Amino acid sequence: MSLPETSAAPAHDAERHGVSAGLTFLLATACGLLVANLYYAQPLVGPIHRALGLSAEAAGLIVTLTQAGYGLGLLLIVPLGDRLENRRLVVSLVLLCALASLAAAFAQGPDTYLAAAMTIGICAVGAQVLVPYAAHLAPEQRRGQVVGNVVSGIMLGIMFARPLASFLTDAFGWRAVFFLATALMVLLALVLRLRMPPRHAHEQTLSYGALLASLPGLMRDTPILRRRALYHAGLFGAFSLFWTAVPLQLADVFGLSQNGIALFALIGVAGAVSAPIAGRVADRGWSHGATALAIVGVLLALALSYLGHVAGSLRLVALAASGVLLDFSVTANLVLGQRAIYSLGAAERGRLNGLFMATFFAGGAIGSALGGWAYAQGGWPLTLGAGAGLAGLSLLYFLTERRPR
Repeated sequence: MSLPETSAAPAHDAERHGVSAGLTFLLATACGLLVANLYYAQPLVGPIHRALGLSAEAAGLIVTLTQAGYGLGLLLIVPLGDRLENRRLVVSLVLLCALASLAAAFAQGPDTYLAAAMTIGICAVGAQVLVPYAAHLAPEQRRGQVVGNVVSGIMLGIMFARPLASFLTDAFGWRAVFFLATALMVLLALVLRLRMPPRHAHEQTLSYGALLASLPGLMRDTPILRRRALYHAGLFGAFSLFWTAVPLQLADVFGLSQNGIALFALIGVAGAVSAPIAGRVADRGWSHGATALAIVGVLLALALSYLGHVAGSLRLVALAASGVLLDFSVTANLVLGQRAIYSLGAAERGRLNGLFMATFFAGGAIGSALGGWAYAQGGWPLTLGAGAGLAGLSLLYFLTERRPR
């Protein structure tokens, strides 16, 4: 399959503009709004499946298909950032996401909703076109800082999406969430079209088929990509496991309501501050030591959560503190990984990012599935043990890396 050629890069191409504080803020906001679409439905599985007549056994598809769409998009859409003009690609994805959100809002049966959910997931990968786009604009000495600032928008989008969806559903019903998402995507498309400088890709002569065919070779021949992706797969698996199981723990042990659980989830917002810090650390060449701290931070967070489990009176405080430390460490490691792979070459940056994200996203999917199973089989102690096992694999692999001079 061959895609139409794009024109040669004009004088007003994005690299000539650089990246201002205002543009960085716009890109961070856009990434957060796009990624939030993946998480709106997570706390709404109950009301959605009852309203649409979806069986309880199939209710998990409400979240699973959105996540599956995102995984497909990482491999099939994000590499197009190396082939097509970036602004046009992102604006198209945002508008398609708006249409899919509108379809979800009006859905009267499960088929329409599930198709819309998968499309939302596919289109949300526009955020992963924007992150390497920001890296293209940033000078080498500030690339980590810029990427960290943009990634902080993603983390804020993830953390705010679930409580926002819960509060809106309580007040207006679950369809209001998707009407709001539609409006936000339309507004975002307009702002990006007006304010985002165009960026023409380096690999304009590659067909779409050749672009996808290059992915296995990139993974095979790029050891930094493999290492950073697998480090983060273990940590993101522990992160997903924790946030899958902690609502069950909060309801079963602490008796929190849906709104209480939503408020607890907001503690994760504190972790977003680590993104710009990690970016600055990476710019100074301290990524190796910072990666070790991030991995150890995840293990310490899980240990703290277990100590809170057996401590008694301070259990909820310990659980909250462990959530903050976990989010802080995982976000920092994400930025360190992206900073490393974005230094490998501009022409392949979109494909490298797609492979990186798809790999650790698979780790997150494993963690989510393992979290539900472990909590059902052995409660909170087994859940934390499983999370520590995932993070421990990252640590063991990290210890085989040669420390750079």
